[in-house]
Amino acid sequence: MAHEDAGHYAGKHPEGTRMDPEIADAVRAAARDGKVGCAAAHAIARELNVEPEQVGVTIDLLEYRIERCQLGLFGYGLKKGIVEPADPVDPDLKQAVEEAAPGNRITCAACWEIAKRFNRPKMAVAAVCEALSVKIKECQLGSF
Repeated sequence: MAHEDAGHYAGKHPEGTRMDPEIADAVRAAARDGKVGCAAAHAIARELNVEPEQVGVTIDLLEYRIERCQLGLFGYGLKKGIVEPADPVDPDLKQAVEEAAPGNRITCAACWEIAKRFNRPKMAVAAVCEALSVKIKECQLGSF
């Protein structure tokens, strides 16, 4: 959701959606100024052995913002995203992204998997996506 949707994140979810109290407590503890970093949200998911999406739903229901996307796509203040197109494009990452991006769309989780497989930073994969005009979709936390 866009910045202008602040305060209405819970509206993304069906009426009656409930949050797990344990996840909510962990999110509240990680929040700073009404924001939770992507890395912190994923750490909560690992600690509590839940899917990142559950943490994202809880963040939404608490009306907190997710910041500092690990792919560099959003949450970096006025600039919003910080990822820039790769130049030059790593040929191995290019091939992996193209194979994982039917219709020039790739999931956030697929980007993370590629980064892990090639032992490269997540933002390096996002930079290749930018250079190839591949749209990253389906944030693991549900932000996009």
